[in-house]
Amino acid sequence: MSDLQKEAFKNKYGGLPSAPRRPGKSHGPVGGMRRKRDYTPLCWEDYFESSKDVCVNDKNRYRVYEAGNTGPLLLLLHGGGHSALSWSVFTKSITGICHCQVLAIDLRGHGNTTTEDDSDLSADTLAKDVGDIIKEMFGNSPPSILIVGHSMGGAIAVHVGVQRLLPSLIGLAVIDVVEGTAMEALSSMQSFLRSRPSSFQSLEEGIEWSVRSGQVHNVESARISMVGQLVRCSNKGSDEADGTSSTSPPPIHVCDSISEESDETATATTTTEATEDGQITTQQQGVKERFMWRIDLSKTDQFWEGWFKDLSNLFLSCPVPKLLILAGVDRLDKELTIGQMQGKFQMQVLPRCGHCVHEDAPDTVAEVLVAFLVRLKLATSKENFHR
Repeated sequence: MSDLQKEAFKNKYGGLPSAPRRPGKSHGPVGGMRRKRDYTPLCWEDYFESSKDVCVNDKNRYRVYEAGNTGPLLLLLHGGGHSALSWSVFTKSITGICHCQVLAIDLRGHGNTTTEDDSDLSADTLAKDVGDIIKEMFGNSPPSILIVGHSMGGAIAVHVGVQRLLPSLIGLAVIDVVEGTAMEALSSMQSFLRSRPSSFQSLEEGIEWSVRSGQVHNVESARISMVGQLVRCSNKGSDEADGTSSTSPPPIHVCDSISEESDETATATTTTEATEDGQITTQQQGVKERFMWRIDLSKTDQFWEGWFKDLSNLFLSCPVPKLLILAGVDRLDKELTIGQMQGKFQMQVLPRCGHCVHEDAPDTVAEVLVAFLVRLKLATSKENFHR
């Protein structure tokens, strides 16, 4: 080997010998094929016991999912763009270790909920919706309620607590939302939303994007939570660039029924046209089925600041026991840092999770919440609970 070749080898490999083969680890094309992940969608019935629509004022229909029948009620509020199905794996976990009830809500403009004004996502409107749902379901005698919210849902949970819309509220748990961090992130939110695909050819493609993009690290949770974030639309391709459907009928929600279909479904439609010489011609045009986002979050930016403004002080002022679950301690702002040092709330940091903490580590979040409830004697754990 010449001096020039030796120098090239050193620059490329750093002068280090090749790493030894690990026992049992395959190398090369023989036996080196990785097992493909399963991205097929899952059904909500595997995680919740029932699903129903709660009608308020005969104009607003809210989809809720329920599980459990004894103990305090865990009222779950999802983040912006998500749905109640993002709590699926968490629900299965916590009902297995704690005597509790679970009620997960599709908030206005999300999931399978439809209202007279889906575009009004102000904090006061969403908080009032939560109070109306509980009153419609339980009247004036609701069970003891621990309200749990993630991201936007956490902000709404704080507003519900501060406005005292739930008379039986016994606790507040907020997951990965802090005023300072949230307000700083708003300036880049539009860029993030534009970077997302406007549509997918199938649910499987959407689920795979969710995992590969890092939105959710837990494949099982992604397989059910993405079902509530996408709607089935038919289009001719002309409007795909801006993420809108060219069909006149409303989009079909996929939360209720998940059919096994090919990645892309195309149906042929026949059209007739009259030419200049009076001849009638027929043409076939393929109509493709696509899956698009249930809600266009980019058009809700007028409400973003209202969700998070003064959130830290509002959280600290809630007159119930409080729990803050974060994906990193760096998310704490000044007000919460002082409040945490004064013992005004309990904090738990789960550093190995992304923003969707309850999806990435549903078992751990369930254990943290059960320990919180048991310590305050608000609920009892089952025999198989060992933290």
